[in-house]
Amino acid sequence: MSTDIDITPLSEWLSNGRKPLIIAGPCSAETEEQVLRTAHEVAKIPQVQVFRSGIWKPRTRPGDFEGVGVEGLKWLQKVKEETGLKVTVEVAHPKHVEEALKHGIDILWLGARTVANPFSVQEIAEAIKGCDVPVMVKNPVSPDLKLWIGAVERIHSAGVRKLIAIHRGFHYFKRSPFRNAPMWEIPIELKRLAPSLPIITD
Repeated sequence: MSTDIDITPLSEWLSNGRKPLIIAGPCSAETEEQVLRTAHEVAKIPQVQVFRSGIWKPRTRPGDFEGVGVEGLKWLQKVKEETGLKVTVEVAHPKHVEEALKHGIDILWLGARTVANPFSVQEIAEAIKGCDVPVMVKNPVSPDLKLWIGAVERIHSAGVRKLIAIHRGFHYFKRSPFRNAPMWEIPIELKRLAPSLPIITD
């Protein structure tokens, strides 16, 4: 199995050759004050080029905090204006894509749960079609390289050339020092199959 995709080099649209590339920010946007205070602090770190924060949180169980929603996108607009950092949010369905683009979000990312569902990825790909927005694709929750590649290919087929893969690791029932343990052979094989695709870790 191999995948032949043309990707715009990271240095042409994001990193400007600066290494390491660091994307930083809170897991969840909870208040405007929290988001802006955090953004101003991380903006002091030269390597940080992108501010991330979860606006919509796909929780395992109902009743858990599921994010502040669209209101948080307004806070990220302020982050851009006040710090100059690019901003990124997770999108899980077409309505998220629509709202994120409407609010000037620079980069979209697909989370592990979304990547595990080809139907969801295809819907997002169709919503993105015709937009020159960069997309980051996390590995799926299970160590399935074909699912990961398939998600990248679906987004690429929508015309997206600014793509990044994210290795977040995988959840195991056995004890581990990591919340999501890395399985390095999978991103290494992804890189072998798609040499031009940048891969970062979470």
